[in-house]
Amino acid sequence: MLTLKTYLRQQIGQTLKTLELPQVEVKLEPTSSADFGDLSTNLALALARDAGRPAMELADEIKDELRISSDYCDTVSVTEPGFINFTISPDYLRNQISGILEGAEDWARTDVGKGKRSLVEFVSANPTGPLTVGHGRQAVLGDIVSNILEWHGFDVTREYYYNDAGRQMRLLGESVRARYLDLMGKAVKFPKGGYEGDYIRDIARSIHEKHGDRLENESESPIFKETAEELIFDDIKSTLEKINVRFDEFVNEKTFYENGSIDRVVETLRKRDIIYDKDGAVWFKTTELGKSQDTVLIKGTGEPTYRLPDIAYHREKIERDFDLIVDLFGADHKDAYPDVISAVRALGYSTDHIRVLLHQFVTLKSTGSFGERGEKTRMSTRKATFVTLEDLIDRVGPDVVRYFFIMRGMQSHLNFDLELAERESEENPVYYLQYAHARICNIIKFGEDTGIKLDSDTDLSLVGEPSERDLLKELIRFPEVTEIALETLEPQGIANYLQAVAAHFHKFYVECRVITDDIPLSKARLALVSATRLVLASGLKILGITRPERM
Repeated sequence: MLTLKTYLRQQIGQTLKTLELPQVEVKLEPTSSADFGDLSTNLALALARDAGRPAMELADEIKDELRISSDYCDTVSVTEPGFINFTISPDYLRNQISGILEGAEDWARTDVGKGKRSLVEFVSANPTGPLTVGHGRQAVLGDIVSNILEWHGFDVTREYYYNDAGRQMRLLGESVRARYLDLMGKAVKFPKGGYEGDYIRDIARSIHEKHGDRLENESESPIFKETAEELIFDDIKSTLEKINVRFDEFVNEKTFYENGSIDRVVETLRKRDIIYDKDGAVWFKTTELGKSQDTVLIKGTGEPTYRLPDIAYHREKIERDFDLIVDLFGADHKDAYPDVISAVRALGYSTDHIRVLLHQFVTLKSTGSFGERGEKTRMSTRKATFVTLEDLIDRVGPDVVRYFFIMRGMQSHLNFDLELAERESEENPVYYLQYAHARICNIIKFGEDTGIKLDSDTDLSLVGEPSERDLLKELIRFPEVTEIALETLEPQGIANYLQAVAAHFHKFYVECRVITDDIPLSKARLALVSATRLVLASGLKILGITRPERM
């Protein structure tokens, strides 16, 4: 059986063809009032102008020609100024319960990505310090975007790309060496722009414990940088594990220097007259791409800017032949990534299968222990003015962290409300969802304990109270919600949807007792809440949030 909206669009399309009207996109939205039905389209309003006819007249004509099966809708009506409205058939709603129960946690999955490989690159923080709350938002977004793709059948590779070469890493090594000499009581000037966090002292201490004073005169020794990179990366991986984010591949920038990839990029761009030399630097002709000035690819010092290794990395990603490549960046990359994509295109590669997602930053609205109460903490790894992601996870738990990072769309700045996040009550939106799941599990268990279980004789026609219908109408939106998530790669819609499901469930729970002496009605309602649990469970699984059976 087709989904409701698919069926309605199919029938409306056929009607437009019969009436020799243009085939246009049919938008079906919830009606503004339950008095008008359940779904509505402004199709007639959209067609009226070009048709040169009143919208109401056109709507009436379309309605009269429409052939809608009573298996899907009871009534079709027209309201001012030209909306066509549909009232969902009770039988259609009830039949969806069986469909959800049969599909279980695979209900609403699709195979549109079957046989396709996707690479999602995210986090990609350099190993110069612990992951901050700011990195956490990207970690969660990237992981859930990967889950959305997997839900729709894609074979997903989660990849972490990091810079282990260049100025930042050199500064890291110099910072550790300065703290190492501090431990020996040597007067030393801390490097300008160096990393000031206490973790640098801890790394220096571990080196001193292992090597003593033997490295005092080893100013060029790589041991300071290499030890720092190793220890910081171990810490990064450990923090990501705590939030249930795991990667399939780690790719480092140094690889592209060592294997000659960067040299080949420069050589090819020169042959294609995309770059030129000026004032000792190498410039990328970004003015030819619409920018107001050209962009430096290699500084006068001979050190590449980060665009160059990124170009080499993206070329390598494309050569691995993925069907879809997703880059998740912070908003600070909005000027750089178009240059990288343009350069890769100039190298002769198609970039049509690359999706770039930018997310805004995070500020932490503190309750006191992470700063003054109500103060918004701004993050700087070098100045050590940051709250680590690990501290936040330890404070409120991974489920709360994951959910709060997607409560706002990725294009919106996020104020992480720590006070709300710490509440272990239904005021906390994560607990509100998990309570709904746990409460349903309790109902099902209570039913089992009293000998009431679902069986083939369950009479779903007994489901018909207004709150039952409202809950069902919300449940059947799940396939559409996950399809939109695939199209937009934006997790927030799933989070909002689950809140709506939980709200409808809690309203139903107040108005309708599930397990009663009326066995047939108890079974019917047990089927409804079981279907609700499955939808909540699937949604929470996509978001990577646990689904407690008791709270």
